[in-house]
Amino acid sequence: MIPRYTRKEMAHIWSDQNRYQKWLEVELAACEAWGELGRIPQESVENIKTKAGFSVERIEEIEAITRHDVIAFVTCMGEHVGDDARFIHRGLTSSDVLDTAYALLLKESSLVILADIRGLMVSLKQRAYEFKDTPAMGRSHGIHAEPITFGLKFALWYAEMERNLKRMQDAMDIISFGKVSGAVGTFANVPPEVEAFVCKRLSLKPAPISTQILQRDRHAQFFATLAIIGATLEKIATEIRHLQRTEVLEAVEPFGKGQKGSSAMPHKKNPIGSENITGLARLLRGYCMSALEDVALWHERDISHSSVERVIGPDATTALDFMLARMIGIIDGLVVYPENMVRNMNLTRGLWHSQNVLLALVDAGVQRDEAYAWVQRNALKVWDSDADFKDLLTEDREIVSVLGKEAIESLFDLSHHLAHVNTIFERVFDGKD
Repeated sequence: MIPRYTRKEMAHIWSDQNRYQKWLEVELAACEAWGELGRIPQESVENIKTKAGFSVERIEEIEAITRHDVIAFVTCMGEHVGDDARFIHRGLTSSDVLDTAYALLLKESSLVILADIRGLMVSLKQRAYEFKDTPAMGRSHGIHAEPITFGLKFALWYAEMERNLKRMQDAMDIISFGKVSGAVGTFANVPPEVEAFVCKRLSLKPAPISTQILQRDRHAQFFATLAIIGATLEKIATEIRHLQRTEVLEAVEPFGKGQKGSSAMPHKKNPIGSENITGLARLLRGYCMSALEDVALWHERDISHSSVERVIGPDATTALDFMLARMIGIIDGLVVYPENMVRNMNLTRGLWHSQNVLLALVDAGVQRDEAYAWVQRNALKVWDSDADFKDLLTEDREIVSVLGKEAIESLFDLSHHLAHVNTIFERVFDGKD
């Protein structure tokens, strides 16, 4: 059973309470590390671990005066500890705490998103097999091309989400690094052993090299991954929006009891969920661009990235969590109309068999350009009249002289187009739960 996370969990991750809790975990781990090195008395370490705490309200009171959030936090933390507070934040710079804690928050968010992705993959696989053998019209440029099955659409999306799962795992890995290396990353006042201890305690890896901060190419990759996943969701949403168009009506979003589509037109059923996802995908791409612009900072650091990340961290992860949850609901509840798919396939009166005829002529010895011209002249008549493509072909003397009417009839076979659907499904799903 794949757990279905809600936006409430993501809201908790990015709450002030949880953010400061992560800061506390970094500070406590650093004190323990100093204790292991004999630079802080063990009784002081135990006292700090026992008494250290914070109040969001108190931190805000202090910050209103200091105008520095980490100083406000350390001061508040120290008020709980007493005399041993002098050992807190020993040798550290603010970014040692901020960046390491930010990695923890992004890692927590990643776990939620990974669970969402797995949940969507379950839904896509279920619908893929449900409609594996349901014929539908394949389109290129929005124009009828050749038949597919409706299940192939879901299988395609599943395969892309599987790649997104790997991308998200890689993004979580690239962001799961901490740094406790001091003011400009040289370990001048805090030895590498402290960093190693803190990162191990927090299930992070120490950055091989840092300045005052972790380098923001890591974060850029993370937010680029969110944007790519959002683009996939937009791709699915755009397809559903097209399929729900009145002229197509092959699939529609679930429409709840009591739901209304328009304040003016009672008949409307609009693909609002897919439209929401499309809009939020644009937002994620904007956040990605902001993260890319954070990579280039002045010298060993400046603070221009900080204001950006305070917004895009919670907003981008929460938006993607929402998008994935919404898409799961849309896929699970998608109403599909196979009869309309058949109706739409018949709109062009057999034109989608044109390549079969072309190849049969080529195989019979006709030069390709000539065969193409013979088939196309009949196909264009179908576009401009109510004629049936097969009837026109059986009346074309040149084509009949090469193929014969019985052979032409045999070329109009739907099963020819769908013969390898099982093979595709085996490639996508074989051995995957």
